[in-house]
Amino acid sequence: MVQQRADVESLPAYIQGKSLPDAVKLSSNENPYPPLASVLEATRARLERFNLYPDMGAVAVRERIAARHGVRPEEVAVGAGSVEVAAQLITASAGAGDEVIFAWRSFEAYPILVQVAGATPVPVPLTADERHDLDAMAAAVTPRTRLIFVCTPNNPTGTVVRTDELERFLAAVPKDVLVVIDEAYVHFDTDPDSADGVDFFRRHENVAVLHTFSKAYGLAGLRIGYAIASERVAGNLRRVAVPFGVSDLAQAAAIASLEAEHELNERVERIIAERDRVHEALRAADWKLVDSFANFVWLRTGSRTPEIDAALREAGVVARAYGSEGLRVTIGSPEMNDRFLAAIAGVSPTA
Repeated sequence: MVQQRADVESLPAYIQGKSLPDAVKLSSNENPYPPLASVLEATRARLERFNLYPDMGAVAVRERIAARHGVRPEEVAVGAGSVEVAAQLITASAGAGDEVIFAWRSFEAYPILVQVAGATPVPVPLTADERHDLDAMAAAVTPRTRLIFVCTPNNPTGTVVRTDELERFLAAVPKDVLVVIDEAYVHFDTDPDSADGVDFFRRHENVAVLHTFSKAYGLAGLRIGYAIASERVAGNLRRVAVPFGVSDLAQAAAIASLEAEHELNERVERIIAERDRVHEALRAADWKLVDSFANFVWLRTGSRTPEIDAALREAGVVARAYGSEGLRVTIGSPEMNDRFLAAIAGVSPTA
């Protein structure tokens, strides 16, 4: 038998949000609106070039991202979605015998990516109100800690880390440990007290920030995300990145999306309004849930999760079920959200 890494064969596979025929798909945190006309045009203009390799350094994209955030292009690294950039950060920072800390439950890929790199994942339970327990995360740091992920807004709970909390946390973390602020859902964050990852990057050498074009920008199918990090860290990310990992179409669409950000923000505002409407409807129906600042809501349904998930599917709505923990429901178009609210109306919030 061909030899393979035993630790890889024991890894759980990352699970994509499921879909069913004729059902409303609210399982993948996708933007429900189609690409903007200007973004479509930018990608169509590149279709006759995909016999050629893309710019491996993604120079034009990095320059536009840098200008958008007021940083230098040398401080930007890109990848096939922020999850691939997260893998770059782990690979560049940690290996066998090293540890990577993150809240749990948080982004499902974190423990998988850490183990793929041969490092040890250190999950730290969320607080009772579904938030990062930053004191416990700081206490979990050991001489083996190389990297810490702080996901805000957190996937799948939608809760945020606030500025004062992150200041105290960074003061407690050794300066040689890289703290990655994962802001995949930052465009939907309306909490005025939320930490601003790029601001922390400017003031702390051991901070990096993760962003994606998959959510607010609606480029999930093209796969492009990026990190803002110190020049040394960003350079190392480019060293460990898969060569030509970001397609020419993705690069063109990202640039066009940055140019059309005003139009995209109008869509984001619609999603935020729908999120708030769904929140209010669920609370009026006596569902207990925390405020979400992302493009989804989180129901801590515990042992009833499979039962409620099945009831939603029976009504033609597919959410994201997490074992016996809870359900994450993406905010879609008004019509999609109406389908969800009609389906959940047939489920009692108490056993």
